[in-house]
Amino acid sequence: MTVIASASRMPEGMNLEVRNIRFELSEQLSKDWLDNDPFKTAFFNALSMTFPDGERFFIDSVRHYKDEVKDPKLKKEMSGFFGQEGMHSREHLTYNKALCDLRGYNQEKMEGRTKNMVRLGQKKMSPVGHLAATCGVEHITAIFADKVLNGWMLSEVDSQMRSLWKWHAAEELEHKSVAFDVYIDIGGNYKVRKLTLRMFTIHFLWNLLANTAYMLRKDKKLWKWSTLKSGFKFLFAKGGVLREFRADYLTYFDPDFHPWDDDNRHLLESWKAARAA
Repeated sequence: MTVIASASRMPEGMNLEVRNIRFELSEQLSKDWLDNDPFKTAFFNALSMTFPDGERFFIDSVRHYKDEVKDPKLKKEMSGFFGQEGMHSREHLTYNKALCDLRGYNQEKMEGRTKNMVRLGQKKMSPVGHLAATCGVEHITAIFADKVLNGWMLSEVDSQMRSLWKWHAAEELEHKSVAFDVYIDIGGNYKVRKLTLRMFTIHFLWNLLANTAYMLRKDKKLWKWSTLKSGFKFLFAKGGVLREFRADYLTYFDPDFHPWDDDNRHLLESWKAARAA
C-alpha cells in the first residue's frame, strides 16, 4: 500500500491551541515601559501597530487556499493558525487603542501605514504572492519569537506586559510552518518567496521606524542625544536587532529551508511550564 506523505511538516504531537487571553495594560502603556527607555518602548509599541491589519492579511492569504489543501493534518493546522492570529489581532488592537488614548498618538495614522502596505500588496500581487509574503513575514516573527522566549529585551519588564509578548511569541513559534507548508503544497516556488521577503522586509522596517519616530517626536524625545544613542545601540550594537536577527534571517534564502529546521520546541515547553506555574 502506498503511503502518501503529509503536506504538513510540523512536528508530530504539536497542537495549535487557540488561547483566549485578555490583557489589561493601561498602567504600563502610560509610560516608557521597556527599561524606562523611550526608543525601545516606542519600537515595541510601533511593532504592535503593525499587527491588527498584518495578522488579518496573513489569515486571508492562507484561507484563500483552504479548499485546495487536502491533507487533513495541514487543514487542522490552518484552522489553528486562523484562531491564533485572530486573537493576536484582537489583543494588539486593544493595546494600540489604549496606548493612543493614554499618550495622545494618532492610532489611525500609525495603523494606516500597515493598511496601506496591505492594500498595495492586494492590488499589485497575486494570491500566491500574498501567501509568499505571509511566509516571509512569519519567518521574521518566528525569529523575534525565539529571541523573546529566550529572554531577549523583555526579561525585566512588568509581568503583564511580558506575558502578552511571550504569549504572542509562543504562538508564533507554534504555527511558524503553517503558511510555509500551504505555500509548498499549492506549488509555490523558491524564487517568489525569496523576492517577496526582500521586498516586504524593506516596507516593514520603513513602517516600523516611521511609527517609532512619530511617537518619539510626539513625546518631544526624538532628537535628544540619549534617545539617538539608545536607538543606535538598540539597532546596531551587539545584542541589538540587526545583529541578533541577521543569521537566522538569512536561513530563509536556502532553497531547502523549512521553518522547523530550527527545532525550538523546548522554548514552547518552558513557556507552557512557566505559565502553568
